[in-house]
Amino acid sequence: MSKPYVLGIDIGGTNTVFGIVDARGAVIASSSIKTLKHSDVNDYINELYEEVTRLLVANDAVDKIHGIGVGAPNANYYTGMIERLVNIPWPTPLPMAQLLSDKFGVPVAITNDANAAAIGEMIYGGARGMRDFIEITLGTGLGGGIVANGEMVYGYGGTAGELGHITVRPGGRLCGCGRRGCLETYVSATGIVRTMLEILADDTRPSRLRSVPVEKIDSKMIAEAALDGDELARAAFEETGRILGESLANFVAFSFPEAIFLFGGLAKSGNLLWEPTKRHMETNMLRNYKGMVKLLPSGIDRANAAILGASALVWKELRKLERR
Repeated sequence: MSKPYVLGIDIGGTNTVFGIVDARGAVIASSSIKTLKHSDVNDYINELYEEVTRLLVANDAVDKIHGIGVGAPNANYYTGMIERLVNIPWPTPLPMAQLLSDKFGVPVAITNDANAAAIGEMIYGGARGMRDFIEITLGTGLGGGIVANGEMVYGYGGTAGELGHITVRPGGRLCGCGRRGCLETYVSATGIVRTMLEILADDTRPSRLRSVPVEKIDSKMIAEAALDGDELARAAFEETGRILGESLANFVAFSFPEAIFLFGGLAKSGNLLWEPTKRHMETNMLRNYKGMVKLLPSGIDRANAAILGASALVWKELRKLERR
């Protein structure tokens, strides 16, 4: 193959990571830049182009890139637009796919970061060979990618799968989207902190977290306390797993996936989250689906997950063309 590589780019609120990836999912080389360094998106793209070019030259990959896959918040697969940005000061809607294609001179495919993770799972991870699965990304928020009959579900407008914004507690916690009671306000790195603070306020039992300033408590600290036997920290994971499990049971009802994959920082907390999630998922599962849906950790290499997810988008598009 004259062009054996693709470029994967993940645009995050703090950093943009990018890498050269081959068809087997090997990351040949990677690097990053600060997303927020430039208030003008054109200056950002110029710096990105310069740094990517350096990486390509250093790895003898100039003119060997088939295309670019991009994962970005609120990106629309159909239009190539980033519809909305919360933490990045660029005007939206932003034609990011077109801007990158014009600059780099190769085709660009873009989708939101959760969909990119799902495609990465399909191409490189635990969902290889599966035609129906759901990817749940657990980070600062909660994202969802739905694959049905071997294809991503993008929906009418290109941005389907906002599972983090399913209402699980009507009138509940205020979400960044402007609504109340969204799933991600309860099940995410920030959500479990809110749960922990509520438990500390309502439960008089001792906890080592009582000596920690409120603004310093994070999900990692809660997990460490829970692993050390802190009953209130364990209660926070039980509540988080209960809400997630109930929600997953509902998700199964609309697409009946073979598996649900959990991806991201909060998913690394082991049985603290997995055990209550699985238990509550099965308890609330529609009878004819009980015991039939696997709950699995992501099979994507954690160190390069963002790059692999974005790059997989290009390989999937190329496979579509080959089948035509």
